[in-house]
Amino acid sequence: ATLSTSTACLGGTACVVTGQPFDTAKVKMQTFPNMYKGLLDCFVKTYKQVGFRGFYKGTTPALLANIAENSVLFMCYGFCQQIVRRIVGVDRKTKLSDLQNAAAGSFASAFATLVLCPTELVKCRLQAMHEMQLSGKIIQGHNTVWSVVKGVIQKDGPLGFYRGLSSTLLREVPGYFFFFGGYELSRTFFASGRSKDDLGPIPLLLSGGFGGSCLWIAVYPVDCVKSRIQVLSMAGKQAGFMGTFVTVVRTEGVLALYSGLTPTMIRAFLANGALFLAYEYSRKLMMKQIDSY
Repeated sequence: ATLSTSTACLGGTACVVTGQPFDTAKVKMQTFPNMYKGLLDCFVKTYKQVGFRGFYKGTTPALLANIAENSVLFMCYGFCQQIVRRIVGVDRKTKLSDLQNAAAGSFASAFATLVLCPTELVKCRLQAMHEMQLSGKIIQGHNTVWSVVKGVIQKDGPLGFYRGLSSTLLREVPGYFFFFGGYELSRTFFASGRSKDDLGPIPLLLSGGFGGSCLWIAVYPVDCVKSRIQVLSMAGKQAGFMGTFVTVVRTEGVLALYSGLTPTMIRAFLANGALFLAYEYSRKLMMKQIDSY
């Protein structure tokens, strides 16, 4: 557990620092696609209207979300690998196939969703607060983490933090199958018969980036619906996953579900490359320290 938390802190920080401006652009473009022509337009308008700090809105909850999610994810990943071993009937030390590792990652993500959903709701609301005010959906926005948290509790109670839970689960469970599957498959490709543990930083970086890209390509429309539910529910009652999905497709077309895909793919490659590089190296370092005692 300590190992998972420490590696998650390092990996999560690397992930957020690298990818936060792209994540902010993603959420803005997902929730208000008509306001922006593309990634560059979103960056320019955000800088003109809010300044450089506008790109880092929601960084605190993003960092908390990332650390909490990755702590639970990597801690449960090892546990879920053991469950997969039991299901397929092999002993504890048997190396799992890439497909079996992908299944273990998918199981682990269901646990991670429970800590991710509340922090991601606060993050998304902070990121799209300016657009909510511009569109007239809300009169005055909350610009701090605490004011958003207080607003959710006052309006909806503690369960308000779990708005968008079903769409978060729909994103995470299949998404992390592709995430871990893509990562392990890529490591197998780079190892070409050698041990995957001996890979250098560049193959690890590329494998992490590939895994992240696989996740987002697979589940992007689900994430778009989740962002809409979590942000637009600030202005009043918001339909659930299917209701929001159908409304977006009917009124804006299927392509609206892919708004913000460009910044997401850039962020996915950079941030997940950094995440897995930090995770693997910190894990190796800590395992060496444990072995030396």
